[in-house]
Amino acid sequence: MKLYAKTIAQTLPDWATVVTKGADLFEIEINDEHPNFQSLLEELATEIEPGTIGVKAEDLCSRLGIEMSNPNLHYLVEQAQALISLIATHPDYKQLLKLGYQPDLNIADASTALTYLQWELDRNQEEEKGKV
Repeated sequence: MKLYAKTIAQTLPDWATVVTKGADLFEIEINDEHPNFQSLLEELATEIEPGTIGVKAEDLCSRLGIEMSNPNLHYLVEQAQALISLIATHPDYKQLLKLGYQPDLNIADASTALTYLQWELDRNQEEEKGKV
């Protein structure tokens, strides 16, 4: 499991590792199989809504001493486009295609959907600038 945070505590538990550190984002890998993490989940478990037991991200982050990141949508779309490009050129993906892999929707469809989303975000941003 991965978490993305703006800030992190000086020390993290042994089941949490910083994978990447950017100017405004930490990527944290959680070993969700670790017994101490499982104990923490049990301790933090609460009824989120009637009949649904779980752990609120806010409670987990508070306990870890991290502030969750909520990156803007433009950034997420850019990251998704980059990942799709990596998938499309990955040897394992190319091998699947050679073996006859033919999904109803493909990598190009996903890329197109993200392009449309980017256009909509850009259009809305321009409209907001026009209102100012």
